[in-house]
Amino acid sequence: MSDEIKHECAVAMVVLRHAPESGGDFGGTKLSLLLEKQHNRGQDGAGAAILRSTPVPGEPAYWLAKSASATPLADLLGAIAKRPRNSERVFLGHLRYATFGKNEVAFCHPFVHESSELNHTLLLAGNFNLTNATELFKAYQAAGEFPTCRADGYLVTELVAHELSKGITEALASALSAADGAWTLCGATGDGWAFATRDKFGIRPGWYYVDDDVVAVASERPAIQAAFDVRPEDVKELPPGSALVVSPDGSIEMVALDPMSARQTRTSHCSFERLYFSRANDCDIHRERKALGATLVPSIMKAADAPLKRIFFSYIPNSARIAFHGLLERLFEERGPIRFGEAIVKDAKFRTFIADAAARREFYKHVYDVTYGLVGPEDTLVVLDDSIVRGNTMKNAILPMLDRLGPKRIVIASSAPPIRYPDCYGIDMSTLGELVAFKALVNLLGESAECELKRAPLDSLYARFPEERHSAEIARLLAPPGMKAEVKVVYQNVEDLHRCLGENVGDWYFTGRYPTPGGYRILGKAVENYLQRKTERSY
Repeated sequence: MSDEIKHECAVAMVVLRHAPESGGDFGGTKLSLLLEKQHNRGQDGAGAAILRSTPVPGEPAYWLAKSASATPLADLLGAIAKRPRNSERVFLGHLRYATFGKNEVAFCHPFVHESSELNHTLLLAGNFNLTNATELFKAYQAAGEFPTCRADGYLVTELVAHELSKGITEALASALSAADGAWTLCGATGDGWAFATRDKFGIRPGWYYVDDDVVAVASERPAIQAAFDVRPEDVKELPPGSALVVSPDGSIEMVALDPMSARQTRTSHCSFERLYFSRANDCDIHRERKALGATLVPSIMKAADAPLKRIFFSYIPNSARIAFHGLLERLFEERGPIRFGEAIVKDAKFRTFIADAAARREFYKHVYDVTYGLVGPEDTLVVLDDSIVRGNTMKNAILPMLDRLGPKRIVIASSAPPIRYPDCYGIDMSTLGELVAFKALVNLLGESAECELKRAPLDSLYARFPEERHSAEIARLLAPPGMKAEVKVVYQNVEDLHRCLGENVGDWYFTGRYPTPGGYRILGKAVENYLQRKTERSY
């Protein structure tokens, strides 16, 4: 993805079903592997809590470590390796990618609710975002409680802990019944119960593996495969709206938290997980991304408007690489030999601390390098990207560098549809004014834009303009001043997205069809903020 957007956290849990064997560190090693294999999901903070199977009075029932340094995972893995070990059973870990909130240790998971009663001591970590955290905070306070932190992780921990006298599944069902948003949560109580649960729409990903000795949960399937050396079919998807519960004696139960709701709810898995966030070494994600690239061939060839020998195909590294493979395979099948290569590469080690703004902008362009000599003055250069969110990097860095190659035309192809609506379930694109697709709509509406936004639903305004006209305006916005090459933009359409990823994926940032009521409320707030010239997030 050319735009840098912060995204999803990672959660990991290992539960030993039997008393741990003496010697070795099976649980700590497996937890460390699960975290390392999900490092793509968290660079801002890391934490782990390890529950002892036989707590000793006068000593903590768990071991806890967190880091929000420049190298949080390395710090945490070192702490896990050096910890004092003593009859451990539940291993809980988390990687944080802060889409909102301060990057401080206090905001790192796992969160802990302390109690002198082991069955009311709670450790909790999750990959989640709530649209109504403020309302839940006020309701919790109105119930006579005194919350000491506004972090949503702390709030969810306290809400669940408040209900623990009902038992794990009832506590989860009761505490989460009023929550609006997306989550995959893992936790444990001081007396040895462990659990994992997922929102009823399955927005956030969750996977689990069970054998005679262990239960493992993670945000991504390949992490479990790598840690336990098992096949894809051995790792199961955590059912949306359900809780996987492991008792202190190692028995396992899968419970629907709201059976009636579970039968009536259509899942809405985050499609950005499939497009970008999750690693492509998951067999299904790999196949889906290739399909997304292949599906774009007709639209790309139409926009290129040139003989095949005069087209050079490339991609914006590295996350678009698998979709690019699908594009190449389809082109080879249908068109024969083609010209392709890495026309642009990102300089991962590029750093600048220049204070002067003008000089800094000039240096910013050089975050990317180009390969000279691949493209001629009569060529059309096609570059595949995962998606175009804000377009800032495309306009200020990528297109200026590609223009140096001297092509006649540049076609930017996105394997995702245009992002027209804000996200409110964890991705840091919560304001309308930052989205280049929304900026294009405002331009197309012209002087009547503000009036139209006040009185008409956003989806009806987008529907006024054909896709090609909207894409042409986005291309105009992306083209930097002085651009010599003609710039075109090609997007995936929503119908092909569903054909490639399946009908159970969420498409709210493309269509405005939010899975929860809070989504529509946040959309209304986002429009209101834009009209009032507010740049704050809408939840």
